[in-house]
Amino acid sequence: MTWLSRICFSAVLASTAFGATVSGRVELVDSRAPAVRRRHDYSGVAVWLEPIGAARPPAAERARMLQKDKTFQPHLLIVTVGSTVEFPNLDPIFHNAFSNYDGQIFDVGLYPPGTTRSIRFSRPGIVRVFCNIHSSMSAIIVVLDTPYFAVTKADGRFEIGGVPEGEHDLKFFHERATQAALLRASRQITVGSEPVTIPAVRISEEGYLSIPHKNKYGQDYPPAADDAGYYPATHK
Repeated sequence: MTWLSRICFSAVLASTAFGATVSGRVELVDSRAPAVRRRHDYSGVAVWLEPIGAARPPAAERARMLQKDKTFQPHLLIVTVGSTVEFPNLDPIFHNAFSNYDGQIFDVGLYPPGTTRSIRFSRPGIVRVFCNIHSSMSAIIVVLDTPYFAVTKADGRFEIGGVPEGEHDLKFFHERATQAALLRASRQITVGSEPVTIPAVRISEEGYLSIPHKNKYGQDYPPAADDAGYYPATHK
């Protein structure tokens, strides 16, 4: 075997081992969000591929969702099943991350600045995260049993690398889209050895209603909720 043929053979093996790239673009329509209507910002859509048939379980990982400037950062986080997410408190005030929705219920309790808490996510689902002190804080953790995922950029584009050959279900999640709209956007695709480009996918936000969430006790937040009583003792 010549050196050239060896190089070509190695390239084929590498292509097979690492899989193909699946890319595309998502457009949000029927939206009342200013960022979408005025700036055509289509970021923050979770996109993933679920292999049809036998698939190797994804590896667990560690990820971080910061609490900084009274926001969760990032607002949307995707992890695989079995992964642990840390919630570092980088603010000069106390926080209390929790979720009481059906994705995975958890409550890390009240904890001070400069410390962290962590949660292991043991099953797939959509986890809606809030702070028991600050009603304006919210985030989404998408827990998947597949390692093939991406989050759309501002222009709506996404790219998923290392996808193995075969049939896959292409799925989406966006917090302002109804389940029916997300099901309409999903589809089945075939992945071979060559890159795959998905035609533009339109996801409607029609029917979305913003409903104030409750605190971890299932009660309304106080009308004038602030940080009183939740600053460290040294805070002036």
